[in-house]
Amino acid sequence: MLTTSARLATLFALVVSTVLVAAPSGAAEENQNFTVPQNGRLVIHGHGYGHGHGMSQYGAEGAARQGLSWKQILAFYYPGTKRAELRGKVRVQISANSPKTLTVSPRSGLKVRDHGASKTWTLPVGKAKRWRLKLDGKRRTVVQLRDANGWRTWRTLKGQASFRAAGKPITLWMPSGATGYRGQLHFVGPASSRTRYAVNVVGINNYIRGVVPREMPATWSPNAVRAQAVAARTYAAYEMQHPRSAYFQLCDTVSCQVYGGVASEHPASNAAVDATRGVVLHHGGKPAFTQFSSSSGGWTVANQFSYLKAQEDPYDGWAGNPVHDWKVSTTRAKIEAVWPSIGTLQRVSVTVRDGNGQWNGRARTVVLVGSKAKVTMTGDDFRYRMGLRSTWFTFKAS
Repeated sequence: MLTTSARLATLFALVVSTVLVAAPSGAAEENQNFTVPQNGRLVIHGHGYGHGHGMSQYGAEGAARQGLSWKQILAFYYPGTKRAELRGKVRVQISANSPKTLTVSPRSGLKVRDHGASKTWTLPVGKAKRWRLKLDGKRRTVVQLRDANGWRTWRTLKGQASFRAAGKPITLWMPSGATGYRGQLHFVGPASSRTRYAVNVVGINNYIRGVVPREMPATWSPNAVRAQAVAARTYAAYEMQHPRSAYFQLCDTVSCQVYGGVASEHPASNAAVDATRGVVLHHGGKPAFTQFSSSSGGWTVANQFSYLKAQEDPYDGWAGNPVHDWKVSTTRAKIEAVWPSIGTLQRVSVTVRDGNGQWNGRARTVVLVGSKAKVTMTGDDFRYRMGLRSTWFTFKAS
């Protein structure tokens, strides 16, 4: 039970009462009402950054600084999982590529394969400045080269196609610029469609080399980076068994995990990938869903899996974590601009929290009460639309 001081009561009329009732599993029903003060200014205080499921990346670094090994870090954040081994290749969509073409730089050993005819040709290194795959008017895949005279067709294929270079990186040209990728670059999609996906087919460890430094600073403590390598590899293993499409298993954005190809690799994180080569986490004989986020704020969040449980996180709050505690200022006008149907905002209520930590935990249900209407939403919806770091927040008068 929290109460306001007399001074804050006149400005903010904050009343908090907590009653445990039949609510979503692990949740606590609340009646936390935050009346907007006359000046219309609010400060939102919060903890953590991200969804809070599984490993806290700042927590992993804090744990490593306290002397925990990468195995101990993983055992804390994914309790009940067991180490296993993963080999093979993964299919990753390169989402920034144009759906109309797949364009690469020439290099020695560059080959194109016709998947329909099961034939492969070595592309000549000479006057070609670029090579590309695209569809013609009959939806056939054509191989084209660009020289001093522009683009011209080199060969028309019987099926869909891919570029490969005997294990050497291939430079892919996208609207945002050029990036190198190991493995193969496929230009594939439904035969009935006029667009194609760019898909990088690459060995799992080379894929993880391009993920880890995009998800965690490569120069953090080696055991933290090793824990990240295993978590990322296991996440990929889970997605490989639950593919996003018939043509690829993973994407390369935050919707999956960020992958940047060769340009993202770093010697320190490559060493962490090599030190944990092939290691993944299993639960019940299958790859675990090893979610991770930047900072737990001091409590992790439960998910549907037993190894993703809510627990106090003693490692997240080290001095170098800038998002363990945070605050942002906002105004009545900013909230009204996002939800104009409410009219003049009078009160914000948090009616359900997850029951863990300060303020009784993360907001699950938020209600905005205005002069014209009342709007009820999830804590996630309020977080995303207001640009907050997490759903673990509360309000105070400015």
